[in-house]
Amino acid sequence: MPRPIRILRIIDRLNVGGPTHQVTLLTRRLEERGYRTTLVKGCVAPGEVEMTDVIAEAGVRPVQVSTLGRAISWLDDPASLIALCRLIRQVRPDVVHTHKSKAGTLGRIAARLTGVPVVVHTFHGHVFRGYFSPARSAAVVLVERLLGAWTDAVVAISPAQRRDLLSYGIAPPERMRCIPLGLRLDRFRSADRLAGQFRAEIGVTPDQPLVGFVGRLVPIKGVEVFLKAAARVLKRFPVARFVVVGDGERRPALEAEAEALGIAKAVRFTGYRQDTDRVYASLDLFVLSSFNEGLPVTIIEALAAGCYVVAARVGGVPDLLTSDRLGLAVASGDPVALSEAMIRALSERRRISEEDRDATYQRYGIDRLVEDLDGLYRSLLKCKGCKLEGFREDKDV
Repeated sequence: MPRPIRILRIIDRLNVGGPTHQVTLLTRRLEERGYRTTLVKGCVAPGEVEMTDVIAEAGVRPVQVSTLGRAISWLDDPASLIALCRLIRQVRPDVVHTHKSKAGTLGRIAARLTGVPVVVHTFHGHVFRGYFSPARSAAVVLVERLLGAWTDAVVAISPAQRRDLLSYGIAPPERMRCIPLGLRLDRFRSADRLAGQFRAEIGVTPDQPLVGFVGRLVPIKGVEVFLKAAARVLKRFPVARFVVVGDGERRPALEAEAEALGIAKAVRFTGYRQDTDRVYASLDLFVLSSFNEGLPVTIIEALAAGCYVVAARVGGVPDLLTSDRLGLAVASGDPVALSEAMIRALSERRRISEEDRDATYQRYGIDRLVEDLDGLYRSLLKCKGCKLEGFREDKDV
């Protein structure tokens, strides 16, 4: 019997966000194709939430490395590296595929120390700007360049991100692949059946414009820009209401900001919710005010659900909002520009057409991602001279 290709996938934590959706789905869907996959995770940071519902829904049982996390630790990081090396020797994977910064650093080092044939890393975003001081950011770029030399394929999740990573010299063009996110979008594509439910739950009438943000409440998401823009929108639409769906370290400060702006009665902070399809189905407009992004999952979900988008022009946002039929992109960190785009969208009562919703579903569905990665893994293994007679070869690579 042919031996299945063994994949070891490493992520630093399965917190709220797109990477968690992707890695859990990939683990299950690749196994359905005959791969043998192992998902390794670290621990969420204080104040973060692990997406236990998403993990359970995917039917995945990750292996946990208790010392692996987001923050740099001179004590825990060497322990994590040793643990990953031991795990790799036990699993003996053909491919190690890492996701996000910390897992990408320790996982790729461990893979090379243990002689793994193929090493792949996916950037879901990057921390080269907007997170650290200039000196520390330069050090991060240097480390990523060194790691890039050890990586057989560096995966960017949007064309804009690929160009950005190339500009930093992270890897040569021939090893820099663009593979967009793939998500389970069925419930968002059929969200029309839920229209009005969330609106009724929070006490917003059908004639009141409802604008929402969905995401982590952390500095990089720029939610304070959204609140400042909301204050300006209320001058044009006094009965408008706003929702902030998500949680994180900035929530108390953001609630205080809403009070200081005099808009607290018009803004509802709901905390983290699993039923975001119900949320999008009730929104007149979805807004993303980030300072940095990879390829925002929330925009993909909103478009699939038929919700028009206004977003900061960062990362892969322009790759998603390719036409004003889908949304409007404005300068990051500018509440005036954001509010003007919000007012325009609400005034014109914009919605996403069925054709564009279908296109989003096809372009960013999980089936397309599985096809892309299946082809990538097989082509890299062939290039490395691995004898594939031990693998299934039922498709061209």
